[in-house]
Amino acid sequence: MPRLRFPQQPPVRSRRAGVHRPLATGQSLAGATPQEQQSPVWLFDLDNTLHDTSYKIFREINLGMTAAVMETLKLNENDASELRTRYWRRYGATLLGLVQHHNIDPHAFLQRSHAFEVAPLVRAERGLRDKLNRLSGRKILFTNAPLHYARAVLKHLGILRCFDQLWGVEQMQLHGRFRPKPSVTLMRHVLAQEGIHPRRAVLVEDTIENLRSARKAGLRTVHVFHPGTPFGLGKSGRPDFVDLRVNSVGHLLLQKRPLRGA
Repeated sequence: MPRLRFPQQPPVRSRRAGVHRPLATGQSLAGATPQEQQSPVWLFDLDNTLHDTSYKIFREINLGMTAAVMETLKLNENDASELRTRYWRRYGATLLGLVQHHNIDPHAFLQRSHAFEVAPLVRAERGLRDKLNRLSGRKILFTNAPLHYARAVLKHLGILRCFDQLWGVEQMQLHGRFRPKPSVTLMRHVLAQEGIHPRRAVLVEDTIENLRSARKAGLRTVHVFHPGTPFGLGKSGRPDFVDLRVNSVGHLLLQKRPLRGA
């Protein structure tokens, strides 16, 4: 697989007061209270987890991805759309297929494919910031989306300061190679970098395959069931690797159904 053309970047630290800095592998949370050491650490996906991407943004991403593939590989619209969809389904991210098979400049592609204004396109549940603040434990954004897009969405929703760390697709590299979700190795790497024991970590995610990998890495899992998620539809009922199934972030606070293993 070709190497990326931009250097491996550390996770982005939020400007939130009292934020925890990235930790060395195996290091415990320095200065954390006993309650913080026992509280879960929530790893949140972004699209169709924290906001309703199927409302309008997926359309813009699809158009942007297709246009970027057309420009980068000099393809017509139909061929570009077919190729990006094929790579998305095979690798979980169009970018990974383009890097592996076409040696593209990933940074330029991410900028081009997400070059739209998010403000008029975002829809999320009401009171999301207060709900996240009421959820006990650290919160980390863990998304296959590019960082500039993720930050724009979080800022628009007023929840950027709810997160201690931001892991975007640019940070999902191991040994100079791209490893986005659902990579089990990448998930273990993130936990090591953050100094989190797997049993304390909970992945909140709409994509079934990412949750399956999270369980293999030792995390607990929450499936945010969203009908607009292409990878979220599976067999009826709750798979064995899903500890809790909800319809929104707010449902995590209701606690009508406990998180397995809690």
